Amino acid sequence: MEDTQEKIQKSHADENDFTQGSILAKLLRFMLPVLGAQILQAMYGAVDILVVGRFGTTAGISGVSTGSSVVALVTFTITGLAMGITVLIGKYLGEKREDRIGKVIGGAVCFFAVLSVVLAAVMLIFARPLAVLMQAPEEAVELTAMYVRICGGGIFFIIAYNVISSIFRGLGNSRLPLIFVAIACAVNIIGDLLFVAVLDMNVAGAALATVMAQAVSVILSLVILKKQDLPFTVRREDICLNAEIGRFVKIGAPIAFQEVLTQLSFLALCAFINRLGLEQSSGYGVANKIVNFVMLIPGSLMQSMSAFVAQNVGAGKEKRAREALFTGMGVGMVLGVFTCIFVYFRGDLLAGIFSSDAAVVEQAALYLKGFAPEAVATAILFSLIGYFNGHGQTLFVMIQGLGQTFVVRLPMSYIMSSRPNASLTGIGLAAPCASAFGILLNVIYFGIYARKMKKERVE
Repeated sequence: MEDTQEKIQKSHADENDFTQGSILAKLLRFMLPVLGAQILQAMYGAVDILVVGRFGTTAGISGVSTGSSVVALVTFTITGLAMGITVLIGKYLGEKREDRIGKVIGGAVCFFAVLSVVLAAVMLIFARPLAVLMQAPEEAVELTAMYVRICGGGIFFIIAYNVISSIFRGLGNSRLPLIFVAIACAVNIIGDLLFVAVLDMNVAGAALATVMAQAVSVILSLVILKKQDLPFTVRREDICLNAEIGRFVKIGAPIAFQEVLTQLSFLALCAFINRLGLEQSSGYGVANKIVNFVMLIPGSLMQSMSAFVAQNVGAGKEKRAREALFTGMGVGMVLGVFTCIFVYFRGDLLAGIFSSDAAVVEQAALYLKGFAPEAVATAILFSLIGYFNGHGQTLFVMIQGLGQTFVVRLPMSYIMSSRPNASLTGIGLAAPCASAFGILLNVIYFGIYARKMKKERVE
């Protein structure tokens, strides 16, 4: 029996070891659960709107939509910071320095506990000003503030979920985060139906369901965590403000900062399009739902590449890290080409899932025609970003991301929206143009960084 258990543990360890074996097989095995988790998260965000739209009020839909945008901004920031944990743990695993992982997790517990208190205070105190800043309709301002306050009160669980998932991805295990988000998704659906449909709590019910889902997921994940045969231990003395905090924050902070500015730029883009009229605004809203799903593949590829490369960098296997980069590009481009063709030619079919208004569907399809090449461009771009994340070069990742946004995407979107007879196709085209600019920056830096590493090896 013990031999069987040891064999199972060894098999799991081999699966999570990215420094040996088939790159394609291991990358896909890790990436598919990450993709599944992102799909569930995208559905998770849609459930609140669907249930409130069916059983709540029109103002409630606006309240949930606007309030969830504020919560999403916080969540993206946390995800960016937590990426530092994923990369640092992967690096220590590759270096066979598992003793440092306990200190990383202990430091993360303290750092994110303090951060959750700060964020909870901000969201509770400034909920209404945030709702006004987001230009929520007058009848939905209080409902938006209520959603933000309730989620702010439970922000600890939202943060804890993202941190725990980042730890497992750093260990090379993407299956458990998929299980965690599946649990959260199921509990959220049950909670929405109970609080909104049965108890008629409208926006408050949707917010409570969100917090409850994250809380249940965190509790169950901690139970599962204790039962895992992990390659590290967390001692009581590890749970303190230690030097590892500075290391993972140095990696994660640029990613988090880029995410914040990127989300703010999308709000600006929405404002540009809103000037064109109600049909264009609604069409962009529908197209944006489709865009979110299109971007799931590149997003999961980037997360997977970051963890994969980090382990190999730690193990000193730079050649294998590069091979993983080109393998990821190949996988992403194959999927991206099919996605691009379908979105370009059948954008109307996809838009029709979300709206029955012919004018809205037409405008959504126009935007998607311009956006479609982004499915291919981001397959290349996000693979490169994942490669640099895995090397801890997140400052460059932040700089190139800001360059894409403020040098290409926003100026081009503004110009295209300001032209006579402006079309959403031209505005949609700003995204792949920005990504092309980002690819150019990444390729240039790839050459510079390769020469730098070669020079360091010689010295």
